[in-house]
Amino acid sequence: MSHVPPALSGAPAPAAARAARPSYEALRAFARNPGALIGLLLLAAILAVVLIGPLVMPADPFEIASAPMEPPGGELLLGSDYMGRDVLTGIIHGGRATLLVGVVAAVLSMAIGITVGALAGYYGGWVDETLMRITEFFQVLPALLFAMVLVTLFSPSLGTIAVAIGVVSWTATARLARGEFLSLKRREYVLAERVIGSSNARIIWRVILPNALAPLIVSATLAIGTAILFEAGLSFLGLGDPNVMSWGLMIGSNRPYILTAWWAVTLPGAAIFLTVLAVSLIGDGLNDALNPKLASKRRS
Repeated sequence: MSHVPPALSGAPAPAAARAARPSYEALRAFARNPGALIGLLLLAAILAVVLIGPLVMPADPFEIASAPMEPPGGELLLGSDYMGRDVLTGIIHGGRATLLVGVVAAVLSMAIGITVGALAGYYGGWVDETLMRITEFFQVLPALLFAMVLVTLFSPSLGTIAVAIGVVSWTATARLARGEFLSLKRREYVLAERVIGSSNARIIWRVILPNALAPLIVSATLAIGTAILFEAGLSFLGLGDPNVMSWGLMIGSNRPYILTAWWAVTLPGAAIFLTVLAVSLIGDGLNDALNPKLASKRRS
């Protein structure tokens, strides 16, 4: 008896193929998005500069390289700041600290937000009420002011800044995760897991969360951009780590001289702008690719 492929016999496709098809369609949708591709290429270029650049230019970013406030195009390609430090070296080396703070803060923010939202949405009742009141308390606090207080109470280091940003920026993720869990916990596959005796922990983290990841991934990409801006704002206000070069520290230390040495402030600011723009374009592309409503429109 000859074997007839499922596609020809009308039999359903294997589970792995059915699971892979939405991912493939989302990847194709992302690849067809010009803005998302531009953001991806821009972010790749920025990462190449900040990760490979220090190996090519291993100079100390705090080292005095020339006369103070030397304009671009002279001995130094991008000029020097008010102390005579090379702006190009500072941008290349400072990008590592800025991106590291952004990623760590975003991961911490997502971890807190997903945990709070998942527990609130899954259990409901008094658990939901308590966690949402806590979320509202953090939500009404001025985020930047709260982060300033946390950094001031402790020593201003990269770790302190990352933790402070993560602690003040998780509320939107918590509400998003809660909404997803409220919607998904009544689905048939979740009820089936309860019938077979699966634990609540397994249902939350192994069953519901993977199906709620699409909007959370988009939120995570946007959280990175927000964290980078937070770090720049704290450093601009003089609350950055003075021993580690970062784009925010460059802007903050040179802001009194913006009229006479605009390049020392504008160029690190442009680096922050391009990084946040790249992350935002990638987030928009992921949103378009992973949004089920947009996906159904593409198939129709």
